[in-house]
This record gives sequence, structure tokens and C-alpha cells, in this order.
Amino acid sequence: MFKRLNSSSPWVWMTAGMVSLCLVAVLGVMLLIGWKGLAYFWPAPVYEFQVKTLQGEETLFGEIYGIESVSSLQLKEAGVDVSPEFQLDQNRLLIKIANREREAHDFVSVLEQNILSQTLRADIAVIERTEHGVFFGIPVGFMENGAIVDRDVSPAFYEEKIDVAEQQRTAISTLEYSEIEKVNRQLNAIKTEAQSYQKADQSIPQFVSDEIAILTQRYDALETSLMTLRTAHALDYLLVKDRNGNSVKVPLNNVLAMWYPNAMSGPEKLFQWAHQILRFVTENPREANSEGGVFPAIFGTVLMVLLMSIMVTPLGVLAAVYLHEYAGKNAFTRLVRIAVVNLAGVPSIVYGVFGLGFFVYFVGGNIDDLFYSDTLPNPTFGTPGLLWSSLTLAILTLPVVIVSTEEGLTRIPLSVRHGSMALGATQAETLWRIVLPMASPAIMTGLILAIARAAGEVAPLMLVGVVKVAPSLPLDGNFPFLHLDRKFMHLGYHVYDVGFQSPNIEAARPLVYATSLLLVTVIVSLNLAAISIRNHLREKYRALEQEL
Repeated sequence: MFKRLNSSSPWVWMTAGMVSLCLVAVLGVMLLIGWKGLAYFWPAPVYEFQVKTLQGEETLFGEIYGIESVSSLQLKEAGVDVSPEFQLDQNRLLIKIANREREAHDFVSVLEQNILSQTLRADIAVIERTEHGVFFGIPVGFMENGAIVDRDVSPAFYEEKIDVAEQQRTAISTLEYSEIEKVNRQLNAIKTEAQSYQKADQSIPQFVSDEIAILTQRYDALETSLMTLRTAHALDYLLVKDRNGNSVKVPLNNVLAMWYPNAMSGPEKLFQWAHQILRFVTENPREANSEGGVFPAIFGTVLMVLLMSIMVTPLGVLAAVYLHEYAGKNAFTRLVRIAVVNLAGVPSIVYGVFGLGFFVYFVGGNIDDLFYSDTLPNPTFGTPGLLWSSLTLAILTLPVVIVSTEEGLTRIPLSVRHGSMALGATQAETLWRIVLPMASPAIMTGLILAIARAAGEVAPLMLVGVVKVAPSLPLDGNFPFLHLDRKFMHLGYHVYDVGFQSPNIEAARPLVYATSLLLVTVIVSLNLAAISIRNHLREKYRALEQEL
């Protein structure tokens, strides 16, 4: 037995088994997240329930969100009268009844014994709104310009009106967030210039006053146009019958989409599922992040990682080149290497505190004093933002890039350097033209590890720039186009916020899985892009390595 253990075969099989177990575990987690996340967008059926309550019978329109088995003994101990048909166990249904502004709760729990009937009605519609979540009801009419439409209202008519409302909503959004925002930015800039003259005890030039008057007039005209559009947009209503049979007016300007899940065929459900996923990745969040999409979080995550990569790569490569090529082999160099390795184990929240104190308050505060004194006390760079978040994560991932690059430089034989310098090249030329290109796959490996860690960090970002909801993207059409001082949204923080800070936990729980799946997808995509570049560089310089 000991002879067999001394051979390599048992250890090879043990290692392979552990690797397989890890792969199965990772695959299982990914499948769970994927199933829970993608199922969130499937158009589930909406039932009409007849439920027995203490007050009598009650009608519910609802979607079954979850089913759990409950012991009858447990129910009896809680004082619940158990029906003779359910003496052992019975199911308890978690039903989403929606209609948030008309119901006390979004969800109700109903025992199986209290359900008198459960019917799939083809005329029950799911109405997605900009406010108060979805609405479950039966469309029965339409009000146009305050008057009820006196004709047969078909589902196609509703779809046409919803499309018109979407076009009006797009026009309002374009006017508000493009034209008005641009004029408002110009007006604030010229007013800041006027204040600078006042602070210097100088009279405001006439051209500045004229510019303020022109921009103010243009702003007022755009505001008037915006109010006109909003007024015209608020005159149409959907008439929907709720679970109690009451006719409810649903403002059309709040309706995003409407579908009949119980009347859909398989292909129609699949199309609706794909459409909902597309909207999830392209729209802005609503209802305290518990509804809507996550496009600002995707954009902020990718932009921050790209900026971090641009910052950390030259810093890490220069540090590794100095340590390996120029620094002497002494106690101080060994101490520096030990410090670099130990920095990789520092908790990320410590980097966040460092970024807040050094980058935000010290560096950003001094930048404001030197270049943005006219806007003080309102800070520009002296507040958490995209630039400081990227720099903080660059410092956090710097040890990984340094170690990986230095390992790559170590693998290059000294004969390469000596041969290059023997042909007349300087040490700098040898590094730039020979050594660094050959070490580029190792540099990309370090960058891959840095991206994998930085994209999923949340704790330091909470201190140096990430927010629950950002008013605008860091990249827009206004000069200088990329606004590094703005706060941004992040997928990791979105998962934390929806999972632990949402006012409606049950409704937000599937959204946690969907956002987690999206975060993993973004990280994998960034890593695959870096891996493809590394493989290209490896193939490019493989012939040179073989010749040497």
C-alpha cells in the first residue's frame, strides 16, 4: 500500500478528482443563478383565485411566486383550523397580487385548503407601469382626451396607443435630458463666470449679461414645450377592471407594456421573454431599483474597469521593470517585494478608506481649490466619483500586475538581453523592443486577474464613487464628453442594494439572481477579451522564443 502511495498515480487521481469537484460546484452555482435569473423574465400565468377568508369569500388576481409545504401540526399549534382533507401536510402559496397602489401588500400567503377555485382567464392582462409596479386586471375600455372611446376596443388598439405613448415619452425624455440639460449646463457655466466677476469686484461685461438673457429665454421656451408635451401626454387612460370588479383608470403615460400571459402560445411567450431580457439590459432602473433595467450599472461597471485597466497596467509594468531590471539584489529590494505581495492580502475596504482620504479629500480638494474655486463650496473633484473609484481599484489590483509581470520578465533568458546589447542596443531599447514584447502575455495574465477582481469589488466603491441611482451617465454629448467627476452605478452594488436595501424584498429577490448572472457575464466577457489578446501576443512572439 505504501509503495502505491509513493507512486504518482494516486495523487494524480486525487488532484483530478478535486478539480472535477470544483468544476461541478462552479457549474452548479452558475446553473442555479442562470435558472433563477432567466426565469424572472418568463411571462408566468396569472390566475383568478376564489379564496376563503375570515370575512367570507374573496377574489384574487395573482401570479404564483412560490409554493412551500407546511405541516398540519405546525398550523394547529399556530391556531389555524385545519380542514379534514389536509391532516398531514398541505401547500402554502405565495401569490403576487401586484396593484401596489390599491392593495395593502404586493404578496399574500394562502393555504391550499382556503383556495376554493383557481382559474386561468385569457382576458387577464399584465400591465407594466413606470410607477407602482405591474397591474393585474381585465382591460374593458379606453379614455382618449378625457372621453371614453365608444367602439370595440381590441388588444391591437391598446398596442397602438401604447406605442404612441412610448413615442411621446421618448420625445419628452429627449427634450428633458438632451436639449434642456444642455441649455442648463451652458447657463450654469455663464452664471459661474458672472459670479467670478462679482467676486473680483468687477462689473459684469455686457456680453455676459446678454448671453445669460438669451439662454434664460431659451430655457423658458423649452420648459413651456416640455409642460405642453406632458399635459397632452396625460389625457389618455386605460380602463381596467380589478379583482373586485371596479373600473380603474390607469394613466397611459405610465404604461410601458401590456400582455395577456394566459392567452400566449409557446413562441409568443419566448418572444416576450427575449424582449423582457433586452429591456432589462437597455433600460434605466425604476422603483428604487426593484423594477426596470440595469443599463447604467452595466455601463458604469465596464467603463470603470476599462479606466482601471488603463491606469494599473503602466504603473504595474513600470514597477515590475524597475524591480527586476534596475533595482539591486539587496535587502531593500527583497523588502519591497514582500510588501508588494502582502498588499495583495489587504482587505479591500481599507483601500476604500485610503481612496476616500487621499484621492477624494486631499487630491480632489486641492484640485477644486486650484481650478474650480468659482464653484466652491460645491465640490467638483473633491467628492467621490468615477476617477477616484478607478484609481482606488488600480491601487488595489496593482500587486497582481506587478507580480505577474515580474514572473514574465524572469522567464526571459539573460542571453536575449546580452545578445541585444551586443548588437549595439541600449538597455532601454532592449527592454522596449525585445523584453517587454516577449513578456506581454504575462502582463496580460496579470491584467486578466486584475479585471476579475476589480469588476466584482463593492466595498471600496461604496466610499469612493458608486451610488444607488446616478442622475446621468459619466459619458454624454456635452463637453468634455467623459465626466470623470460624476458618480456612477455598479452591478455589484446593485446586487447588494436590491438584495438587502429594497423596500420590497420578495419582488426584488429574482432580480438579484438576474443581476448576478449579468455581472458574471460582464466579468467573463471582459476576461475573454483579455485572454484573446494574450493568446494573440503569445502566438506572435512564440517564433522568437523558439529561435532563442
